[in-house]
Amino acid sequence: MVNPPPSHYLDIGDLGEELVTQWLQSTGWLILQRRFSCRWGEIDIIAQYPGTTEDCPDSTLAFIEVKTRSVGNWDNWGRSAINPKKQAKISRTAGVFLAKYPEKTNYSCQFDVAIVSYQPILPQHINSQDAQPALAISSVAGYQFQLQEYIPAAFDVIDG
Repeated sequence: MVNPPPSHYLDIGDLGEELVTQWLQSTGWLILQRRFSCRWGEIDIIAQYPGTTEDCPDSTLAFIEVKTRSVGNWDNWGRSAINPKKQAKISRTAGVFLAKYPEKTNYSCQFDVAIVSYQPILPQHINSQDAQPALAISSVAGYQFQLQEYIPAAFDVIDG
């Protein structure tokens, strides 16, 4: 039997990013870029929250790292993967984005992290209740994705 080409398989990370993108939009964020990349690295989502109040007259930019992990993962739901080296890569990539879009350089910027879990949908789980409530849930291609945690300003700019 011939294995299907790699493009046939689901990209779990993309599906996790899609859930986070939908959730951000539902909470008022504008999605500016997905998978912005340069030679330094990639940022999963770049979003803007428009400043509309007297307390927050300027927009906020969020550079968002999405970690999608299966139940029983080994790296604390992806938190361990966001080490100082990864933070520095995201910071440098954000700098490239701001250089490309100088009109956004005066915006308040933050580095956020979204934690998404996924698992296959099994008949015995259809009516089960999860112990931990999710911020958002979606079901795609036999999998259930849950936005477990959204961490605004998870880390500061790292000089690398």
